[in-house]
Amino acid sequence: MDKLERLYRQVIMEHYKNPRNKGLKNKDGYHKVHIKNPSCGDDITVETKVEDGIVKEVNHEGSGCSICCSSASVMSETLKNKPVEKALQIKDEYLKMLMDKDRDETVELEDAIAYVGVKKFPARIKCASIAWKAFERAIKESE
Repeated sequence: MDKLERLYRQVIMEHYKNPRNKGLKNKDGYHKVHIKNPSCGDDITVETKVEDGIVKEVNHEGSGCSICCSSASVMSETLKNKPVEKALQIKDEYLKMLMDKDRDETVELEDAIAYVGVKKFPARIKCASIAWKAFERAIKESE
């Protein structure tokens, strides 16, 4: 395993062991989306709050494998405090990366780049994308 793969693994494990933005607020102005993947057991709820076109809050709660749970944590940090349009662009480029599709390399994925190796394991793509898809649905429902 090369140094970059080790670094990516460290990012994933750090977010799995110490998730950021975990826990739902359940307040007015927040939008929640729950997604469960019955084939693997990943179960995630993502909650967002948008104010003046800015993603002010991204919270998550759920259970699943290390890829699913750490990805939700990374997603919450990566997309928080971004303009909605930029957050959705990052989400799109992240999903393209997971599916090994051409993507805009100028879009900074921040720590989400750690999941680049997931494309080698097609069964894990859903694990790495479930929280991001819940985020997208929550944003669309809030509009």
